[in-house]
Amino acid sequence: MTTVLRCTDLAAGYTKGRPCVRGLDIELRSGEVLAMLGPNGAGKTTALLTLAALLPALGGTIEVNGTPLRPGDARGASRAGLVLVPDNRALFTTLTVAENLRLAVPGRRRWPGERDRILGWFPRLGERLKVAAGALSGGEQQMLAIGRALAQHPSVLLVDELSMGLAPVVVERLLPVMRQVANDTDTAIILVEQHVQLALGVADTALVLRHGEKALEGDAGELAADPQRIEQAYLGEHTVPGGGVVPAVHVDAVQ
Repeated sequence: MTTVLRCTDLAAGYTKGRPCVRGLDIELRSGEVLAMLGPNGAGKTTALLTLAALLPALGGTIEVNGTPLRPGDARGASRAGLVLVPDNRALFTTLTVAENLRLAVPGRRRWPGERDRILGWFPRLGERLKVAAGALSGGEQQMLAIGRALAQHPSVLLVDELSMGLAPVVVERLLPVMRQVANDTDTAIILVEQHVQLALGVADTALVLRHGEKALEGDAGELAADPQRIEQAYLGEHTVPGGGVVPAVHVDAVQ
C-alpha cells in the first residue's frame, strides 16, 4: 500500500509559540483506518484541523501523496485530496439531502453515478433525498456529511467525532461503514472517536493523545485485546502505598 499521508514532528495550536499538540508523527497508507483516541482536551480536533490546513501548523511538515502542504492552505489541502468531516457536520440545513450532495459533485454528468455510489453506503439517504438536512435525525445528518465528503473522492478522509450526539446503536451501524469505504475505495481514514472499543474494531491502527502528545500507538486489534494499556494511556497511572500501579480510569468510562 502507498503512503498517502505523512506528518512529521507536527506542532499545532492557536497561539504561535504555544502549541497544544507537539511532536505528532503519523504515516497513513491507502485503505488504512487510524483511530485517534484520547480524553477531551487532548488535542485530537486541533490535530485534525491542522492536518486539513484550517489551522496553520506551528511546526513540522505534512505531506499528502508525497506533496508537502503549505501551512494554513486549506484549498491546497483539499486539492491534494484531504477532506474533513467536522464535528458539527457543517451541512446546509435548509437544502435537501440531494442538494447537499449535489454541491459536492462537479458536473451534471457525474451526479447520477455519484449519488448511487453514496447511497450504496448509506441507503437510508435514498429515502430522504427530498428532505431538508435540518429535518434529519442526527444519524442521518452524519451519513449526509460523510457522503458529501466522499463525493469529493478524497485520498484522506478525516472524521471528527463521528458519534457526537448519536445513540450507541447508531454508532454501531455507522463505524463499520467507514471500514467498508476504506476497503472499497482505498481511502485512508482518520477517525477521532470516543467509543474506544467500537473504533478499535474497525481500525487497522490506533494512537492515543494525552496532553497534546502521543501516549500510545499500535495495532488496533492488539490494543483492543489489552484494554489496560488504553486505560493507562488515557489518564496515566498512579502508584499506591506499598508499590504497584493502578490505572486511573477504566476504558468503559471513556466510551
